[in-house]
Amino acid sequence: MYSDTKTGAAALSVQPEEAAKPKRLLSIDALRGFDMLLIAGGGTFLERMEGKTGLPWVDWIAGQLTHPAWHGFTFYDFIFPLFLFIAGVSLAFSLQSGLENGLSKPVLYRKAFRRWMILFLLGILDKNIPLDIFDPANIRFGTVLGRIGLASFVATLLFLNFTWKQRLLWVAAVLVAYYAALFLIPVPGYGSGDLSFEGNLVAWFDQTFMPGRLLQKTYDENALLTQFPAHCLAVLGTVAGELLRSRQADRTKLTYLIVSGLISIGLGLVWGQHFPINKHLWSSSFILLTAGMGLLFLALFYGIIDVLGYRRWSFFFKVIGMNSIVVYLAYRFIAFDHTSELLFAGFYKYAPEQWHTVFQALGSLLLVWTMLYVLYRNKIFVKI
Repeated sequence: MYSDTKTGAAALSVQPEEAAKPKRLLSIDALRGFDMLLIAGGGTFLERMEGKTGLPWVDWIAGQLTHPAWHGFTFYDFIFPLFLFIAGVSLAFSLQSGLENGLSKPVLYRKAFRRWMILFLLGILDKNIPLDIFDPANIRFGTVLGRIGLASFVATLLFLNFTWKQRLLWVAAVLVAYYAALFLIPVPGYGSGDLSFEGNLVAWFDQTFMPGRLLQKTYDENALLTQFPAHCLAVLGTVAGELLRSRQADRTKLTYLIVSGLISIGLGLVWGQHFPINKHLWSSSFILLTAGMGLLFLALFYGIIDVLGYRRWSFFFKVIGMNSIVVYLAYRFIAFDHTSELLFAGFYKYAPEQWHTVFQALGSLLLVWTMLYVLYRNKIFVKI
């Protein structure tokens, strides 16, 4: 990982193009920034507003920023899948740019593998601090960053060797195979088709084959079997990125994104009647639902920012999106809440006490964004 003061490329971001090539899309950086804001905890102040205003719509928004206990779906379930999808969109730009600049496939494979290894190690550090390397049984190996790295690596291999139609067939095959496995392979003591917390195939597989500590004790949603459906989001992102990079008219691109998104959401909802939408299991219906939502969000940001040209409002998110890895790890390693309390408690202490945590979270967000803005102004962008 290093600071790139020339290209301004964020981790897993679209690479700058030559004048004659497709330009860098601000919408991708802005959408990544919107997503990272919520991944890293930037929406915490909204969650902390629950029950404080007496307004049902505020409580509803706060409720959307928590995960369901098992089956079901909230907007917060969409945040990590959206990042995987955006990673795929960005890969379509960066990989094609690399090929056009004379990089061979083996070189691109090595770069993708190196990125995966770095993210894997950062993920272990992130989820296990203080890290006890002498007690591997207590180390959690299934992590968000590791999943992003592996999904990007798989998407790279497929993008460089298969057409977009073939990649769609690959996604369909994986989702159907995952569905069949969870319903047809019997789990000792529970039988086949058990999707309960204790009796599902993912839990048994993780307990049997996954080393180290499991997040949910009986299984880990970022461990082994769920890797397969999760990778489909990055692969689908490469298809969307390839569309955006094409020379088709903007209206045509938006039409494809919107129609495909609605179809994917519809298929996910229908499939969910039998294979429940479940983020913990990364069910096939969940993948289709979140992929469809990703397509619609991409169409929204692309249409407003890059087609209509309304760009100023996106600067707040762009600053975050250009340093996605920094903001993710910063929230983990820096006590912004504590610093916010030290700096701003003298102002918000006169507000009702129940609001103190809300203002504290807002102060944390201000501090994080200011830090990222300083990096942005100095053209320091951390890239993997």
